[in-house]
Amino acid sequence: MRWRILGPVEADVDGKVLDFRRPQQRAVLALLLLDAGRVVSPAQLIRALWTDEPPRSSRTQVQVCVSQIRAALRGAGLTDVLLTQAGGYRLVVGPDELDLAVFTGAVAQARTAVAAGQPATAAELLGTGLALWRGPALAGAAGAFVESAAARLDEQRLSAYEQLATAELTLGRHADVIEVLRPVVDANPLRESLISRYLLALAGVGQRARALEVYAETRRRLVEELGVEPGAELAAAHLRVLRHDKPDPGPEPQPGPGPASVPSPDAVPIPAAPVPAQLPTDVPGFTGRQAELRALDALLGGADGAGGRAVVISAIGGTAGVGKTALAVHWAHRTAHRFPDGQLYVNLRGFDPGGRAVGPAEALLGFLEALQVPRQQVPTELSRQAALYRTLMAGRRVLVLLDNARDAEQVRDLLPGAPGCLVVVTSRNRLTGLVIAEGARPLTLDLLTAPESRELLRQRIGRDRTTADLAAVEEIIRRCAGLPLALAVVAARASTQPHLPLAALATELRDVRSGDLAAFDTGDPATDVRAVLSWSYRALEPDAARLFRLLGLHPGPDAGQPALASLAGIPPARVRPLLARLTEAHLLTEHAPGRYAQHDLLASYAAELCHTIDSEAERAVAGHRLFDHYLHTTHAADRLLDPYRLAVSVVPADPQPGVTSEEPADHTAAMAWFAAEQDVLLAVVDRAARAGFDDHAWQLAAVLTTYLDRRGHWHDLIAVQRTALDAARRGADRLGQAHAHRGLAIACTWLGRNTDAHIHYQRVLDLYRELADTVGQAHTHVGVSWILAREGRHEEALDQTGQALSLYRAAGYLVGQAKALNNLSWLHARLDHHELALNCSRRALTLHEENEDRHGAALAWDNLGYAQHRLGRHDEALRCYRRALDLHRALGDRYDEAEVLANLGETYRFIGAPEAARSAWQAALAIFDELDHPDADGLRIRLAASPPYVAGPVGT
Repeated sequence: MRWRILGPVEADVDGKVLDFRRPQQRAVLALLLLDAGRVVSPAQLIRALWTDEPPRSSRTQVQVCVSQIRAALRGAGLTDVLLTQAGGYRLVVGPDELDLAVFTGAVAQARTAVAAGQPATAAELLGTGLALWRGPALAGAAGAFVESAAARLDEQRLSAYEQLATAELTLGRHADVIEVLRPVVDANPLRESLISRYLLALAGVGQRARALEVYAETRRRLVEELGVEPGAELAAAHLRVLRHDKPDPGPEPQPGPGPASVPSPDAVPIPAAPVPAQLPTDVPGFTGRQAELRALDALLGGADGAGGRAVVISAIGGTAGVGKTALAVHWAHRTAHRFPDGQLYVNLRGFDPGGRAVGPAEALLGFLEALQVPRQQVPTELSRQAALYRTLMAGRRVLVLLDNARDAEQVRDLLPGAPGCLVVVTSRNRLTGLVIAEGARPLTLDLLTAPESRELLRQRIGRDRTTADLAAVEEIIRRCAGLPLALAVVAARASTQPHLPLAALATELRDVRSGDLAAFDTGDPATDVRAVLSWSYRALEPDAARLFRLLGLHPGPDAGQPALASLAGIPPARVRPLLARLTEAHLLTEHAPGRYAQHDLLASYAAELCHTIDSEAERAVAGHRLFDHYLHTTHAADRLLDPYRLAVSVVPADPQPGVTSEEPADHTAAMAWFAAEQDVLLAVVDRAARAGFDDHAWQLAAVLTTYLDRRGHWHDLIAVQRTALDAARRGADRLGQAHAHRGLAIACTWLGRNTDAHIHYQRVLDLYRELADTVGQAHTHVGVSWILAREGRHEEALDQTGQALSLYRAAGYLVGQAKALNNLSWLHARLDHHELALNCSRRALTLHEENEDRHGAALAWDNLGYAQHRLGRHDEALRCYRRALDLHRALGDRYDEAEVLANLGETYRFIGAPEAARSAWQAALAIFDELDHPDADGLRIRLAASPPYVAGPVGT
């Protein structure tokens, strides 16, 4: 008996293929084979075939298909193969009867062989497994599940081809790799991991020119179809071809006598990408959940197979605080070693009280950065981001933890296609759509049992105290309803008061009336935890209790001490002991030094208390202080990013009494502050707008623009500026509208939405004209010239920059004049007007020096060097580049320093000084690598193409 789904869905009995003509029959058979040996209910079959809209006759259609399959099997003499059991159907499949099982077994054995240093055995096993494929998986079947299931199976096939190519390259069988991979590469022209091996094989048989052609064509496709440059693996393979490296030779010979080989000092290293390790800290003293841990462990064996690859952990009725994250994080740490290519984590904040969930695009951006994709190479469209993510994950073993998901739609684009990856999703909802469409295995997390609750208290309080008063322990467990969060709160109180009898704590809990305030949910567990939180809150001193309530006004996801001091209107020295008290009571977590976060259940409770106890006026004043803190601190940090910016400065009103504003010391400190506060600032803009603080909303968005732009967070920039624009329009604030349109124009330009960018800049220009703001108009012309230059319309860009320069001169704005002249120099150079470029740079330099703008002066020296180089005055070009280099180094401008070094190397190369050129390029490469900048790849290629300089003997 042979069952086949790696191609057309078939059953073969003694060489005779059974007659399953109808696509629906084949689909039902395929579903039973994918779950071979397990009972599949009619409801599962219906959902897989029709998802959420089955026809009324769906159950009848399924029953008819099963009957027809049984009849065909009986006709071949097989009567005990398709069984009805437990209200469902089970297909009995023997060992090695299903082609998928044989294939996955061969792949697993091949991995073992590779680990044992047996590439020849691995290659043979993989070849045998791949020979089982007869075409597209599940061919001839029709149903809603087919496309996604077939795609998952095809990922396994492609991953096996990659492993086969690696084994063959190790054995030096380059011609065999070419023969095997050529049709696969033709069918998958964007799969970089396949193509990188194909390049090395071509180079291995001497077809270096063909390898470079394949790379060029692949790069063109990636740029045109996905909007990205080649990733690290393909770029590294390309570099090896350029350098004439031998692709993966066979087993190394045993060491013997003779000189050791010494690597060339001029070899350009390809740095190994760091493995992502994003898991949060493991839960200390984790206890219980043994059955759930075993269920999760059981999924590890299927991570390479045909089964589902996502796990959903959901709480009954959506109960918060049941320990979903704790279980997932603990299990992930326990099994991290099984995923050598890393662990990815994101808190999707699906039930965040502030209402700001993390969208798929934002989550993918974080994952792609962790996978070493430079921000500039991340596609702008979500579908392309997801495609790039799946491509990078192919052939890797990565554990992905998607925490606190709202629904299946939020996580679907975050699911890799590679069979070696495993995804764990936590959610209060059941995510049924993910189970049906993506093959996820649901795991429902219940409340802790009484023994598990006792063990948790023993771990947190101590065995001696819990043993000494068993009755009190049982009362505490009963009052906490088996909810881990509630038990942790009680344990924290007991730990901080070691002399307080547990019986007293139990009595206090018993006396709390759970109906004092509305429960968070309709279920009893939520009502009980509401009582526990109320009891814990009442134990706080008045100042700590007030701070806890006010935390309900903070939008999250976390906050620093100065922000919380401003919220409370007290000095930082006074807020520190209050924060320590809340942390001791387990009502707040210090997840990083000086930064505090709350469980969303606690945040909801704090907000409820604040709206019940504190007056509307008190809440408004506290919110005003909070918004003032973030606006004034962001304003101070923003000025450090670019003191000589081309933007009209925002001037916030004086802060309210009790506000603590931070003053970052320098550019580095400002960038670090922005990085820590970014998510908070985005949430604060939204909260300020919804609270009616429109000026704070648009002004905070305006002073966020430079940071979000420099970091490449253009989608966030668009979202925050849309909120700002609405706020400014409500207040009929034309300056605020101009700032918002400008931020939108910047983001649209970087995202390639040039038409939208032109529209926004035109609106900015109109607004500044209405305001009679000459400098603002000039800034806008500079922005328009930037878009035109990116479109290759340099003549039109020159005209816009010329208009800006005239307006700056009319306003007497020297900083703007200097920057406009710098831009004119750059544009003239691109049009080969090098004398004009030289003249503009000199005039810009004079103004920058008058303004004491050393950064602008450094850019002018760089432009001067470029123009002198193009005019053939290489000694003068070297002098200008060195001046620029000195200034950038003094200012700590690492990126600009690397840019000048790259230009300097080009001039050295042109005058026949290869050693100096390589030295400059290698120094630039080191900086670009340090900054994780994509320009590093171009320098590596330039270095690879440049022959090493070999010094002759002294005196020659």
